This record gives sequence, C-alpha cells and structure tokens, in this order.
Amino acid sequence: MIVGIDLGTTNSLVAYYTEEGPRVIPNRIGKRLTPSVVSIGEDGQVYVGESAAEQILLSPDSGASLFKRSMGSGKKFRLRDKEFTAEELSSFVLRYLKEDAEAFLGEPVTEAVISVPAYFNDARRRATKRAGELAGLKVERIISEPTAAAIAYGLWQKKDHARFLVFDLGGGTFDVSILELYDTILEVHAVAGDNFLGGEDFTEVLEKMFYDAHPQLNRFTLSGKTQQHIRRQAELCKIGFGENRTSEMRCNIEGQEYVFPVELPDYEDACEELLDRIRQPVKRSLKDAHIRLSDIDQVVLVGGATKSPVIRRFAGKLFHMIPDTKINPDEAVALGAAIQAAMKERRDGIREVILTDVCPFTLGTEVVQEYGDHQYEDGVFLPIIERNTVIPASRTERLYTVRDNQTKIRVHILQGESRFAVNNLSLGELFIEVPAGKAGQEAVDVTYTYDINSILEVEVKSVSSGKKVRQVFKGQNLDMSEEEIEDRLKTLSYLKIHPRDKEENKVLLLRGERIYEESLGVKREQVGRMLREFEHALDTYDPERIAEAKREYMEFLEKLDEWE
Repeated sequence: MIVGIDLGTTNSLVAYYTEEGPRVIPNRIGKRLTPSVVSIGEDGQVYVGESAAEQILLSPDSGASLFKRSMGSGKKFRLRDKEFTAEELSSFVLRYLKEDAEAFLGEPVTEAVISVPAYFNDARRRATKRAGELAGLKVERIISEPTAAAIAYGLWQKKDHARFLVFDLGGGTFDVSILELYDTILEVHAVAGDNFLGGEDFTEVLEKMFYDAHPQLNRFTLSGKTQQHIRRQAELCKIGFGENRTSEMRCNIEGQEYVFPVELPDYEDACEELLDRIRQPVKRSLKDAHIRLSDIDQVVLVGGATKSPVIRRFAGKLFHMIPDTKINPDEAVALGAAIQAAMKERRDGIREVILTDVCPFTLGTEVVQEYGDHQYEDGVFLPIIERNTVIPASRTERLYTVRDNQTKIRVHILQGESRFAVNNLSLGELFIEVPAGKAGQEAVDVTYTYDINSILEVEVKSVSSGKKVRQVFKGQNLDMSEEEIEDRLKTLSYLKIHPRDKEENKVLLLRGERIYEESLGVKREQVGRMLREFEHALDTYDPERIAEAKREYMEFLEKLDEWE
C-alpha cells in the first residue's frame, strides 16, 4: 500500500485513495492532525504528537518541535541526554504515521509519497527521503507541497484546464507556486518562497506584544516551562481570532494571572513586517512565470496558517479575488499526495497526470569578467541554468582562458541568485587541463544537466583537445553556524565601500542588487553590467566620473520602472 504524507513543520498527516476520492487517516487518538513534535520520557521512551507536545510543556528540555526548518543542515537537537538530527526526529513522526495507517487500513504500508516545500533545496529534499527510509518506508517520490495541493484541487474536482496560484503558508515555511493544469499535464511555471516564514512567526508576534505590554517580565530570565506556557497561550489567542475580532492571552506566572486582550486590527498592524515578507515571493513568482495576476483562474490557500483571518484578509486584498478554500487548508497537501500515490499504483478510476517541475534556484559558475580596456573583475557569478527553468534541463556555456600560458581551468559550481560568487552556495568544483596558449585562445564547454530528482551533472570539455571531466553534484548543507555566518559577512566585498558609504549610493547599489536577483536572462545581464559600471566609477574616487555614472545608472533604473 502506498500512502501520501504531508510532513509539516507544525502538524503532519497521512492520507490514502479510495473509490470516493482521497481520505485522511485519523491517528491513534482519533485526530486527523498529528503535531510534528518529538520528546523523550525519563525512562527513555520516545513520544510523538500530542503526548510529546504535552510533555514539553512540563519539561521543555525533553523534546523538540519546528525541526523541519533544519532539515538537511546537520544541526543537532538535544532531548534530555540524547542528540538527534532533524531527519532522525522526522523519521519518528513518519514511523508514527506509518503505524497509524497500518492499524487503520489493516495491511502493511511499505511506500509513501512525501511532500516538501517547493523552495526546499536538494539537501533538504534528500534529508526528507532519508527520514522516510529511517521510518521503514520506501520513498520513490518527493512531491512539492503546492503541486500536491494543485493535484487535489484539479483532479479531485475534475477540472480540465486551470491556472492555479497556490499560496502555501504552513507552520514554518511559505511557498507560492504558479501551476497550469491542461488535460493530463500539470506544469509548474514558477516557484518562490521563504523557508523561515510561517504560522509560528505570527504566534511570536503575539508573544512579543505580550512581553511589550508587561515590561516587568524578562523573557530571558523566565523558566523554560513558563516560556512554553506563554507561547501556548499566544497560540490559543491567535486561534481565537478565527471567530472573534477580540481575543486574549491568559497567563499564570508564578501564581499571578496576566490577562492580555488583543484587538484584531492591532494584531494585523503588528504583523505588517511579516506580511511584507509574503509579498516579495508572490511578486517574484508572477514575474518569473511571465503571468499577470489577471491570468490566474484560481488562488488556492494551503497550510494551517491560512485559516487566520489576518492571512485571508491580506490574501484577498493582494490578489483582488476571494481565495479558494473548498478543501481544508490543513489537508489539501496530504490529499494531493494520496492522489499521486494512487497514480503511482495505477489505480482504477483516476487519470494519470504528467507532472513537470522547475529548478527553484539558479545554477552557475564563477568567472572572470572583462570590462573596459583589458580590465578584469574576478569572482563574478555566471548563471547557466536559471531559476524556474523547466526540468529536466541541459545548458552549455563556453568559457575562455584569461592568462597567457594558462594550462588549467577551474569550474566552481554554485547555486544562488547573487551576481557575486562568494554570496552563493558552493556545491563543488572541477579542474581540467588545457593546452598552453595566449589568453582567450583556449576554451572549454561547460554543460550543466539538472534532472527532476534534483541531481546536477556537470561536464567540462576542452574544445581543442577534446578532453572531458565529469562529476555529479548532490549539493552541500545550506545552513551555517553563527561563526560561519560572521566569516561570510566579513567577506562580502560589495559591503566594503568607500564613496559608496554615502546613503544615496548605498540605496542605489542595494536596489540594483535586488533587481538583479529578481531578474532573469537579458535583463539580468543588463542590470549586472550597469551595476559594474557604477561600482567601477565609485572605485575611482573621481567626483565627475562618479556623477556621470550615477546619472546613467539612475536613468537606467527609471526606464526599468517604466517597463515594469
């Protein structure tokens, strides 16, 4: 039996396919949602779900939650005297769901389709697959959460053609995907998101409001148990807005009761910074898909956090339409995963659908770039497969030697959106020998091939000798320690500035960087070129040259605004 599993940051659930359509399987205590929480008792017993959540309220150091945000990072979570990685903790949740499904169905469950956020990188997807294997499941398919939701809406409701914008705000991650269903083809046009934005952040807003209203309480000196109690009350207060415009927190702290009433408009105002973070991925996905908002047939809300009136009101204003919530937002992803599992089993009564996906990040290499009269800038990022390219995809770029008698070329494989190599994620490197010659005489063809299983193959071929080197890259961990982050920040060359320290120049440079990262193709090249010219002018310290370059740069940005 193959089931569909939504492994969520806050809650997880499992579903299967029946003749009447997909159905969620209740867990052992009769509930459809299982909290993604793991704890260990004093006797060493592992608890999952509601029992684990309750134990953490009593003994905060006994368990962990929100570990999905650390999938693939190698980060360790300490539960009493034991340490676990995020995928190990996730495997406990998956095993719990597997056992519930087997008890409910009365047969072994051997395989699962597991959903992940669309913006999960390769390391996080592989970690999710490992978690399933540790739980005793064969995981041949990892499906993006918005794709699963679109399947649930498009196939279960028997639609033949529709463009979906799937707005997926879960407990810990946010995704927006634009998909088109045409007959039996479900094509992903673009994805964007934020792996560190979700309903938990909206709970933290209420926590902060509570602490701000009671300055006599120092959250850093309160016991872990008290902090857990306050967070629980903040979560209940947030849920209370589902039916009322006023909600409240009631906290018992060291024998004293603190009552904190909150008005919905005040809460919405306090959430404005988080709502701004939602807007950016929405804009980027529409731009990358070359689709106007008016071209979207249906906006689908997915994820438990979208049940909040703050999010629903915001989404209605943002999209100028009433979002679709016919399917329970908590359950849409699991139902879609169950349909995908039924397709894999080739079950009768369900039509097969061809799924296409896109590369969520740009893949490229580090190059030396020539500008002006034989002047060079190194450490520049050259995109080869740009984000939101339909996969599988293969692209080739020809690169040339930059020094006389150069006998070796290094190809640095990178993932990211910055025009500087140092700011992107390093996946590895390849070296190839070339015949000695004048600069620019020898060349190599660099071919990137990226498939639907998130595997990148890089082949480098010397044009003159025909010699080849090839390697398959599976990526590295994205997360870094605080020390590594500090080291990285110190090396950000574009922040080491001189005439640029004037506020107006800072704003112009950062605006250009943002536009570059949001752009693709020819537009991205143009923005990068104009940025380089302005930066080189700043490096001269020549006021006249800086003023002229600044004028040209600002005119260019104004033209971009008009075009937008």
